[in-house]
Amino acid sequence: MVGGMALVTILIRYPVLALSGRLILPPRLLQALAYVPPAVLTAIVVSAVFVEGEELWLGWQNPRLIGAIAAIAVGLWRKNLLLTIVLGMGTFWLWRARFGR
Repeated sequence: MVGGMALVTILIRYPVLALSGRLILPPRLLQALAYVPPAVLTAIVVSAVFVEGEELWLGWQNPRLIGAIAAIAVGLWRKNLLLTIVLGMGTFWLWRARFGR
């Protein structure tokens, strides 16, 4: 099963990688492709922070929201990725321990 999945993955991705050195993409397409990773990451993070089950949870008791706000504040303030992660997760865990859910 794992071998079959690996084979399918390789067959899907190899042609694009093999031709990557030969293809010349237009500058506008390259500029548009630069926005794909931030857009995908934003979609994942926003849904993880704001959605609980099938509900939108925007209250102050949402530990993921409070942790995300803390991480954004620390990230903008200190510009240190490790500190941002540690303090964001610490805030999340403390808030979850205090208000639970």
